[in-house]
Amino acid sequence: MKVRLEENAYGKNAVNLSKIIRHPGYHEFRQITVNVSLQGDFESAHTEGDNTKILPTDTQKNTVYALAKEHFTSAIEDFALHLAGHFITTQPQVSQATIDITEHVYSRMLFDGTEHPHAYIGGGSEKRTALIVQNAAGTTVNAGIKDLLILKTTDSGFEHYIKDRYTTLKETADRILATQCVASWNYNGLVTGYTQQFNDIRNTLLKTFAYHKSLSVQQTLFAMGQAVLEQYPSVKDISLKMPNKHHIPFNLEPFGMNNQNEIFIATDEPYGYITGTITRE
Repeated sequence: MKVRLEENAYGKNAVNLSKIIRHPGYHEFRQITVNVSLQGDFESAHTEGDNTKILPTDTQKNTVYALAKEHFTSAIEDFALHLAGHFITTQPQVSQATIDITEHVYSRMLFDGTEHPHAYIGGGSEKRTALIVQNAAGTTVNAGIKDLLILKTTDSGFEHYIKDRYTTLKETADRILATQCVASWNYNGLVTGYTQQFNDIRNTLLKTFAYHKSLSVQQTLFAMGQAVLEQYPSVKDISLKMPNKHHIPFNLEPFGMNNQNEIFIATDEPYGYITGTITRE
């Protein structure tokens, strides 16, 4: 029997890096997690145990830290592009480099309207993401947000759905809509000012969520993606994942009280899971 090696890759995951950028008058704190994945001419390592074309994953880890000193000074997209270019240009056996970066959000503490020069507060679960793939065909840039916990207390309903013998869910025209959103978008090419683009797109997603009168999570997901594509020509497509963080009205009648959409049970599981990709025609 003959066998052959199909697509393969290797790299270093979970490279946790923190950096202090010292500006005049204040410190900028950045914390990221970097995943490196390389594809290329590595067949002999698999079939013959020949490691002469293998760049050790420990070396990849060290490269991330070393290059961060001079090159992690702005957007995570820019740093990821530099890392991908480094592995492609210094390792001729590498045909594709994929760099996946997650940034943990921190902001400077604010007291009496003034930002503290070096004290920070974490941004909760929210993280900024960048995924760079570079090969002979070119470079793709994907940016996004994950674990963005957003909620609104009204302007959301869910009615006129299929009902069968197993349906117990009651229709409602007024409910809490909450989700831990993941959004990722592909740029049409390289762009200038990734951080400003990210901040603007994030604000558009939040504003659309807040003001959209939702008939379903699906409808709101589409509206959020549509707003981004309408406002940012640099974005090719956008994908959203919006798990429904259910808040179920609690029955107060046994206690002689009427629950007027005030008291809810917050449930983590099971939950609805709604996804979609919006693209240009």
